[in-house]
Amino acid sequence: MAKLLLYLATILFWPFFFSSGPLGVCCQSNGVGRGVDGSGEGVVSVNGLSAIGRTDPDFVCATLDWWPPEKCDYGTCSWGLASLLNLNLSSKILLNAVKAFSPLKLRLGGSLQDKVIYGTGDAGQPCTLFIYNSSEMFGFSQGCLPMSRWDELNDFFKKSGAVIIFGLNALNGRIPLNDGSVGGPWNSTNAAGLIRYTVNKGYTIHGWELRQDLHHHSYLTFSFNFSAGNELSGSGVGTRISADQYAADTIALKSIVDEIYRGFSVKPLVLAPGGFFDANWFTKFISKMKPRSLDAITHHIYNLGPGVDTHLIDKILDPSYLNGEASTFSSLQSILTSAGTSTTAWVGEAGGAYNSGHNLVTNAFVFSFWYLDQLGMSSSYDTKTYCRQSFIGGNYGLLNTTTYKPNPDYYSALLWHRLMGQNVLSASFNGSKKIRAYAHCTRDSEGITVLLINLDGNTTTKVFVTSQNAFMFPDASKDGNGKPRRRFHHIPRFWGTIEYTRDEYHLTAKDGNLQSQTMLLNNNVLEMDSNGNIPPLTPIKVNMAEPITVAPYSIVFAHIPHFYAPACR
Repeated sequence: MAKLLLYLATILFWPFFFSSGPLGVCCQSNGVGRGVDGSGEGVVSVNGLSAIGRTDPDFVCATLDWWPPEKCDYGTCSWGLASLLNLNLSSKILLNAVKAFSPLKLRLGGSLQDKVIYGTGDAGQPCTLFIYNSSEMFGFSQGCLPMSRWDELNDFFKKSGAVIIFGLNALNGRIPLNDGSVGGPWNSTNAAGLIRYTVNKGYTIHGWELRQDLHHHSYLTFSFNFSAGNELSGSGVGTRISADQYAADTIALKSIVDEIYRGFSVKPLVLAPGGFFDANWFTKFISKMKPRSLDAITHHIYNLGPGVDTHLIDKILDPSYLNGEASTFSSLQSILTSAGTSTTAWVGEAGGAYNSGHNLVTNAFVFSFWYLDQLGMSSSYDTKTYCRQSFIGGNYGLLNTTTYKPNPDYYSALLWHRLMGQNVLSASFNGSKKIRAYAHCTRDSEGITVLLINLDGNTTTKVFVTSQNAFMFPDASKDGNGKPRRRFHHIPRFWGTIEYTRDEYHLTAKDGNLQSQTMLLNNNVLEMDSNGNIPPLTPIKVNMAEPITVAPYSIVFAHIPHFYAPACR
């Protein structure tokens, strides 16, 4: 049955790509699976009639954090000079790494953002550096962002073309309560001073976020975008703020942004709460917001647990474990839909494993399985932006903290950004549960791009791509339950001789080592040249009549230009 399926898929489906209308091919899951020789077969069905989600054009986002070099986890100090306060902004490698995305969305913030004051002269206290103090929340004293450093950062952002989201301190003015939460209104004076300074200097901010590490991870976000608070929602990290109070503070932030940006044709976004998802807290928070006062609701993802966990790779390679995060995306989508709000969903921070990740796991090839699966899954639930923790810093950076050279996930992110367009298509895989499949309209080109992730280390899978809607016709006969039958339509054999090709990008680990920090693209090592330039990401051309061959423990992006997908027009 498997051989018959693949034969029929070959002679009947590939011509469908080139037709101007929905000629069809049927596929069935029966008999599709693993062979006795370590090979497997499967079919990806893509519905190109309509999109199931739509991302921002700059969906891929990464974070820059505040952690000083003294930030250590489990006896390892992995942050080095990667903070917003000490990052080497003159590095050509750093500049090229950001510019390659044209643009890259960067969110500035993290746990310490709620301990940062801004040196605008209205804080009423000296502008000093963070100092390690184990008795303080997050282990550090209050720190300060000098305006001279803010100027330097904005000069870098302008040169690199980065799109900036700034996470604001949401704890100013709060009063500790007996239950561990904090109360009282947000003191916005210092934040407003930073926003005014930013506007007066002519700096472009996409959003301001009020994010709090208090609801687990809740912030206010604005688009500079500005965001307020970090992980203060729900149960919070370090402390928490009630949904009622956070909503009032976010509305206050919106008023500040509207007042300071009065007369601007385009104003920054306002985002919040930047915390771990809690359905009850998020539902109440949304219900308290005024119309058009919150542009995006942000949440954080560290679903793999602590970085010290010795079973991280097992979790990453377990499809059932990966599926678990779908409930978060689905629940948040339902909350927003039920509320009838214009607010959209963002992942404001996602490092997978908290407390700075795990060396040679969250900064190695194996982590691209988790990362790309997250991008595919979140976009399927209409998430607009996904911010990876971090761009640089900790053991989960897209760049090496010391050399600034790209880790494997950097190239995974760049390929996604260049290939996966805004319209998200429904895709399902019939075959091994170890294959993950996602599809989007292709960015800046015709057709679709399919992402295939093989979590199996022993099986090479040959994958055919078909259309979910290809075999459904109005005049089809009905089965016993009154549903349309699936049926094949004959297409002349001469179509198989036409030389149409697709572009394929095969990602593998060097020497097959999942913990390698060197990624191969179509068997070629990806590395910067001596001038710090990002290497070209060159595909291989494959005849459309051939299945996509997905090697064990590999990732494939396949751009299929001739695919009947009205959603992509």
